[in-house]
Amino acid sequence: MSIRHAVKVRGSAALAAALVLVFALAGCGASDDGKSKEPQTSTPVKPQPNASQPAQTGGASVAPTQVLATANGEDGIVMTVNSATRDSGGFLTITGQFKNGGSADYAKTPAWRGNELTQSGTSIAGVTVTDKAGKKRYYVLRDTDGRCLCTTGIALIERGSTIPFFAQFPAPPSTTTEVDFSLPTFATATVKISG
Repeated sequence: MSIRHAVKVRGSAALAAALVLVFALAGCGASDDGKSKEPQTSTPVKPQPNASQPAQTGGASVAPTQVLATANGEDGIVMTVNSATRDSGGFLTITGQFKNGGSADYAKTPAWRGNELTQSGTSIAGVTVTDKAGKKRYYVLRDTDGRCLCTTGIALIERGSTIPFFAQFPAPPSTTTEVDFSLPTFATATVKISG
């Protein structure tokens, strides 16, 4: 191989690597326009004690202490975010619940898995949080087997039932006080971080 040919090959490889990097960075900074087939709404709610009845989840009672935000999904599903806690280990854990207020059982949960963590099975692995001030998006953490550190096994939400969820992310900088919580099929919900 001549030196001139080797330089051309290296130049082409460098150009391809640069283009991949540019597209990757553009994808990280791009914002999702949030358009979907059905109208969705998001209602930020100030933290407040929950005075309603405890939610029933498969026979166990769970009484969330506060509501940080709610977001409407399709077919009467409502997502409520109850906590967004930063811990000293450098993680952000978000918890909440899904309530099926629709007229039928809801089985469209595979969309919540996203495309990246398919080893998690039926899960909410497609969830992200975005630090708008820091212009950075965080994806759900995964274990050493590639499974998400999030709720798994939600295949069906029966009509009238409530299912709890959690998802864990790398914590944004301590100067970030709120993030946008996004899960496919739901409107984005802005939540305030504690801790």
